[in-house]
Amino acid sequence: MDSVRSDRNGASSRIPVALKILIAGGFGAGKTTMVGSVSEIRPLQTEEILTGVEGADDTGGVEGKTTTTVTMDFGRITITEDLQLYLFGTPGQDRFWFLWDELSQGALGAVVLADTRRLADCFPSIDYFEQRGTPFVVAVNCFDPDQRFGADAVGRALDLDAGVPVVLFDAREPTGARNVLIELVEYVARRQLAAAASR
Repeated sequence: MDSVRSDRNGASSRIPVALKILIAGGFGAGKTTMVGSVSEIRPLQTEEILTGVEGADDTGGVEGKTTTTVTMDFGRITITEDLQLYLFGTPGQDRFWFLWDELSQGALGAVVLADTRRLADCFPSIDYFEQRGTPFVVAVNCFDPDQRFGADAVGRALDLDAGVPVVLFDAREPTGARNVLIELVEYVARRQLAAAASR
């Protein structure tokens, strides 16, 4: 519901609805990059240098990665004058998953980032949201066009439930990241309408 308030001159102004969205996925999938590319405010990032401790971080396929998110990323984007999204990027490594329950409280839905170089890394995120009934879309981060797989192929590989959207995008491009978020909001709306109609 939109809220309306009056300013000192008596004119009314809208207060946009704010929705919480999680950006999840495996280590190195592009979560921090997506939040940073699309946020209209300076994003809060909790990046730290990788420790280099043997076995602590599997950098196979993402050998150039030197930092990791240790708490969360945070950003904000205005979709329309009535709708703002607050983005919470989750840490991607197993040892930080204890933070997920706290971060997911009150979330409308989630974007699960998939990197086809390490596709299996997004299974824990998908399992997490499926078990909690949280709507999500899968966004395939196309780092390298030569390694691109179609959305249908990725959906089959991940054994997604029917209707779960799979979107191809580049996390570095604000327009593509914005379109992923819009896809999620529309998907949640379709689910809510279908649930209401079935009652």
